[in-house]
Amino acid sequence: MSSEISQPRYTCALGAQATILAIPHAIPIIHAGPGCSAIVSGFSKLGNHGESYAGGNQVPSTNTDETDVVFGGEKDLRSEIEGALKIMKGDLFVALSGCTAGIIGDNTVEIAKEFAEQGFPVVGAETPGFKGNAYKGHEIVVNAIIDQFVGDVKPAVQKGLVNVFADVPSQNPFWHGDFQQLKILLEKIGLKVNILFGVTSRGVSEWKDISNAEFNLLVSPWVGLEIVEHLKKKYGTPYLHYPILPIGGSQSSRFLREVGKFAGISENFIEEVIQREEKIYYEYFVDTADFFSSLQNNLPFELFVTGDSLSSFGVTKYLEDEVGFIPNAVFVTDNPNQKDERNLLKIFAAEFPDYRDNLFFENDSEIIRQKIESELQKTNRALVLGSDWEKSYTKASGNLFQYFSAPINQQLIISKSYVGYDGGLRLLEDIYNTLYEGKTITNQTYQTKLA
Repeated sequence: MSSEISQPRYTCALGAQATILAIPHAIPIIHAGPGCSAIVSGFSKLGNHGESYAGGNQVPSTNTDETDVVFGGEKDLRSEIEGALKIMKGDLFVALSGCTAGIIGDNTVEIAKEFAEQGFPVVGAETPGFKGNAYKGHEIVVNAIIDQFVGDVKPAVQKGLVNVFADVPSQNPFWHGDFQQLKILLEKIGLKVNILFGVTSRGVSEWKDISNAEFNLLVSPWVGLEIVEHLKKKYGTPYLHYPILPIGGSQSSRFLREVGKFAGISENFIEEVIQREEKIYYEYFVDTADFFSSLQNNLPFELFVTGDSLSSFGVTKYLEDEVGFIPNAVFVTDNPNQKDERNLLKIFAAEFPDYRDNLFFENDSEIIRQKIESELQKTNRALVLGSDWEKSYTKASGNLFQYFSAPINQQLIISKSYVGYDGGLRLLEDIYNTLYEGKTITNQTYQTKLA
């Protein structure tokens, strides 16, 4: 390697183990060295998530060693799949290869095919770490399931059925809640949703239904484009690419309008739904006026965001448009390639024309720390949205910090999400409640403190 990365925010392609575990009753089978599964499993517990069904120490693994390197490990993989099918109850089994298997040329896909031809729900995917990070692994695995499990079927298109692709499971600590809230939003306008991942998914029956969707919805700036383009080529399914996570009133309404238009839903109906949702949202929002007006001269307004591009763009748009923050710096940490970087720059420039130079692509946490910390020393009016890596130096500077991106190991996150109308209000609560941490604050004492 030509360089090192300090405090990385994602795992290797084998991190797609978490993608499989996010499908109800799906089981990964790892063909890799000892410890590989455990490492990616540890990262997947962001927000102290549990192991999930068949996760953690339950994940079958060949634990390849020196003998496999010399003689090949395909025999061990066959044995591992046979054992998993006998003793584990699953609706889908996905064999993933790690670096060792990739280097020696073990063919995980062909071995999985042997079992599939016998009628077993087994899929194989080549996910050695040198193929990329967990975002790349996610796309590899999803496309493998589409090709090998859904297969070459003739679509029976259902009006109003949509497949949703958004967060990469476990790379975003809020992915559980995000998928749930996206489904809730879409159902408000009458769509039937294959959410595919998480507790609100129907599991493999949704995956078998993928080819029948009227359209696919990608809520992501770049991760997942290979998936929806593959589905378009394979089944002829059109897709809507919506690059920003909808947070708060304005963005949620914009999201519903664009999806509704693409789906051919009555504009009048969409506006009725939006009017109903905005009435509730803005009544709550207006209720915060006394809080903001009493502390307006001392509330933070400088914004620093670190995280994946999907969440970072969404939260920055919300806090700039509706709350009045100035985006001083947005650090995208999901390591897009050069082509995707160019597309992200275009998206950011269109959404934030006054701050187009404040977007940075950086996955080294030490470099991010140096850039943010130097700015925090100049102010006590900043808010930093980030991870465990940003928390300590933000607190030390006397500025506000709010957990937002991976890694998060000092909070319990169950179904929390900042998506949608309610999500925007929840984010306001979380941000401004940090003002009161460890102290009793009135309007006067807080003003004195920052004077």
